[in-house]
Amino acid sequence: MSENRKLQTASETVDVLPEPSPLPSPNDTSPSDVTSARDQKIIGTLLVAAFIVILNETIMNVAVPKLMTELNISASVAQWLSTGFMLTMAVIIPTTGFLIQKFTTRTLFIAALSLFSLGTLVSGAAPGFPVLLVGRVLQACGTGLMMPLLMTVILTLIPPHRRGAAMGTVVIVIAVAPAIGPTISGFVVNSYSWRFLFFLVLPIALGALAYGYKTLVNVGKPSEPKLDVVSVPISALAFGGIVYGFSAASGGHGDGGAAGGWSNPVVIASLAIGVASLIAFVLRQLKLESPLLNLRAFGYSMYTLSVIIVGTLSMAMFSTFLLLPIYLQQVHHFSSLKTGLLMLPGGVLMGISSPITGRLFDRYGPKVLTVTGATFLLIVLWQFTSVNETTPWVKLVLMHCAMMLSISCVMTPVNTTGLNQLPRYLHSHGTAISSTTQQVAGAVGTALLVTIMSNGVQSFLSKAGINAKQALLPSNAEIVRDATNYGIQSAYGVAALLAIIPFVLVFFLKRTHAPDEGEQERIAMAH
Repeated sequence: MSENRKLQTASETVDVLPEPSPLPSPNDTSPSDVTSARDQKIIGTLLVAAFIVILNETIMNVAVPKLMTELNISASVAQWLSTGFMLTMAVIIPTTGFLIQKFTTRTLFIAALSLFSLGTLVSGAAPGFPVLLVGRVLQACGTGLMMPLLMTVILTLIPPHRRGAAMGTVVIVIAVAPAIGPTISGFVVNSYSWRFLFFLVLPIALGALAYGYKTLVNVGKPSEPKLDVVSVPISALAFGGIVYGFSAASGGHGDGGAAGGWSNPVVIASLAIGVASLIAFVLRQLKLESPLLNLRAFGYSMYTLSVIIVGTLSMAMFSTFLLLPIYLQQVHHFSSLKTGLLMLPGGVLMGISSPITGRLFDRYGPKVLTVTGATFLLIVLWQFTSVNETTPWVKLVLMHCAMMLSISCVMTPVNTTGLNQLPRYLHSHGTAISSTTQQVAGAVGTALLVTIMSNGVQSFLSKAGINAKQALLPSNAEIVRDATNYGIQSAYGVAALLAIIPFVLVFFLKRTHAPDEGEQERIAMAH
């Protein structure tokens, strides 16, 4: 790699990594098979920062019962701490394809961690739910910038034949951080105020920000893409409207959505606006020379297939992060600490297995891993439809471990297969599309399964002749427990049905390679 060039900006002179050299063939054994110390430092810094910010997606789940008591809010309102987080990211992430091309790596890194740190401080000091939600939104803004930035840097620095191992490390961030969030939350909430969840993270985030500010250099060279201002609000209405509509159906907006369900005018209007805006957004992007989100990535078949698989997988994965703590605490009456400890082995197993899965993908391709993983995921989710108050905790740990291992076997190969096929000029847009899909699908899946669970609980109580006020009586505690268990079983049944989609689609995956250097230049010139 040649010497660093200097990029002079209005305020600073920073190191810029040169454009990546021509991609090696899969059989190349040149020094490009070893990532340089500088590249390792760049990726390592981004990985640590991304792990910190993604951890907060699920860190509030175990703390919800305590928050409901201290802040005097309902479960449907408390759900917004998770759904609002994902909703904000669904609005922010579509803009990252443009932002990554427009601004330097350092600028985006500092902006992302600064927003996240500010949100963490606001959340920890929040006097009530509205301010806490504002803090979570600020956190989500930082998180939404960080993940596409990390993925784009890896695609730039790591050649295709070694991306499986690198993406396996990224899966630790994408999936393991949310998986161990409940464990950390359980430890903290069991002995301290929920505010410590934020004050524990804040110094780590500030430390990562200071380290990155001092050491991080830029990757690639910023360009001057045109921003289509009209596309930004259309995008927000599209993705935000869809997520809000599903959340409102489960009562997540706090004004009675649970009672109205899918017939609620708020739900109908939100979904209608979201779908109409999404159609308008897609049509506009296809006409623009410099789109906000370049949908030409969907012209690559394996990338399109990977987005569909990851989307449906995310619906099942994120919903489980919410359903399992509710089941453990309300059916088994586990403490927050015990709930977190029970979910810890699965997170650890995924952290250990993801890099191994990535290396196996580099060697054998995607099909063996993904077919095996999707099969076991479907079986495990179906097993969760029969859990009850007598299910041994050891069995629950094993089921959760099997599920996390299955997700690891699917997520890394699928993501890498899709992104490997894209030419370089689509890297930032491809990662933005994948991340947007994952967050919208996760929010929609969570809201959908919470609705299924709530409807199941209400149906069970109605058949037992128990109304909402009677459900609060200690004498009806056993019936309420059984109703909650029935609702969770119903929700897992829907999650298992969703898992059929990736199970079928992984059979069509094929190993992919990026275009060669000459083809890369021709494609870029054509677009």
